[in-house]
Amino acid sequence: MIRFRHRALVCSSLLFAALICHVRAQSIGLPWSGHGHDAQHTGLSQVSSKAMQRILWQMPVDLAPQYVGTTLYAHYGSPVVTRQNTVIVPVKTGAGDGFRIEAHDGATGGTKWQMGTGYTLPAHNWVPHYGVALTPKNRVCFADAGGTVSYRDAPDAGTGGTGKMVFYGMASYVSDSATFDANVRINTPITTDRYGNLFFGFVVTGVTNPALQSGIARIAEDGTGSWVSASSAADDGSILRLPHNLAPALSNDHKSLYFAVMDGNGFGYLLMLDSRTLQTTGKVRLKDVLSPVDDARMLDDGTASPMVGPDGDVYFGVFEHSWGVNHYRGWLRHYDKTLTQAKVSGAFGWDHTPSVVPASLVASYQGTSKYLLLSKYNNYAGVGGDGHNKLAVLDPNDTQADGVTGATVMKEILTVLGPTPDDEYASVPGAVREWCVNTVAIDAAKKSAIVHSEDGKVYRWDFKTNSLIEPLTLTPGIGEAYTPSVIGVDGTVYVIANAVLFAIGEAVP
Repeated sequence: MIRFRHRALVCSSLLFAALICHVRAQSIGLPWSGHGHDAQHTGLSQVSSKAMQRILWQMPVDLAPQYVGTTLYAHYGSPVVTRQNTVIVPVKTGAGDGFRIEAHDGATGGTKWQMGTGYTLPAHNWVPHYGVALTPKNRVCFADAGGTVSYRDAPDAGTGGTGKMVFYGMASYVSDSATFDANVRINTPITTDRYGNLFFGFVVTGVTNPALQSGIARIAEDGTGSWVSASSAADDGSILRLPHNLAPALSNDHKSLYFAVMDGNGFGYLLMLDSRTLQTTGKVRLKDVLSPVDDARMLDDGTASPMVGPDGDVYFGVFEHSWGVNHYRGWLRHYDKTLTQAKVSGAFGWDHTPSVVPASLVASYQGTSKYLLLSKYNNYAGVGGDGHNKLAVLDPNDTQADGVTGATVMKEILTVLGPTPDDEYASVPGAVREWCVNTVAIDAAKKSAIVHSEDGKVYRWDFKTNSLIEPLTLTPGIGEAYTPSVIGVDGTVYVIANAVLFAIGEAVP
């Protein structure tokens, strides 16, 4: 449970055909390779998930979770799952720092191997994501000390080749590793493209040689590195870096790279770069939906990442300009693939990456869009909201008036209210526990989504009946971190609750 109050705070047939090709290319036979499943962060899987009837196995993802009361001020990165059903999990080992990578058999939970890292976190409030990425060549890549990336080959075997890659050059790192270790840190999940090239954000806090500035890095499949500073990419000297937790996203043809950058106040741009050269090819200043003048904010305690839809449109969650005017929900900004056309936005977005829901999964839908979006849809009690914390399936091309602000926002197609009353806000009529998801796994085969709540339970949201089914209790329901849901290659469901990864499946026959 992460409570917001603790946060300081039509389409043509061609498009339809493209969507089907996209779904097949992204999902069928492919592993869960990183944040939001794929390089576009769609969360969309064609694997039919198992009925959620029991916990198959579990393991801690934090060996020293630091609670404040019942609140856990941490975010945990997504596990990845290989074609051979090996689950690769980042594990926090110390109170304030320390990480290792663990590989587990997806069927039994048995440990296959472990690998330590020298990674240390950047300055933060909530513990940021520490993520791993799985390349198409079955190489596991993860952040290490000094802005380096370490890797493990043959992840399904007990032994495998290992190595390190450095975006600013191995010779430079070896010549002065202590300086780089102290001053350069990766601060985002790693995204891999279809060729095995890696992309990630990094922060620089001191002088290095060569002179680095915070920005975005690319490491090619052959280990060749390149980078560009955030300020240079935005052509704005006030820009400092990428927000923590933001996983860069790639266009469907993998030629364009999308990410956001911000200044010291959290204001900034959504950028599009050539994924091969890191040359800027598009940018848009991120604005509040309520005003074309006021900038939207980005927060390091949020977990929003860009998501690229099957038609190339780009979605990115931001916070509102003036604190609380939208009940601290932020907005889901929406642009065309060139970032030159702003389209209708969603009413919630600051701490969530939306997932793609093919319109065919929602039988009740009568509109013309070929895909819809699933978004967390909290309306926090205690900060002006009614406590009616929901999930929503939204039409990205149709509109309605927002009930809070009156702004024109994406039309709600389905919504579902959290099922558990919020005892802390018993005086607020209808207040329920909020949803603790930052990306949601979409089960296309069963026309549903896997979601978990701060009430300590995981649910299947059935789009056919618009109901929450298969509830399974994981924890008593305490201060959870916002975390992803994942569907493995054999249909096992994975969610993180109370700093523990749970593997969920069917009851014993």
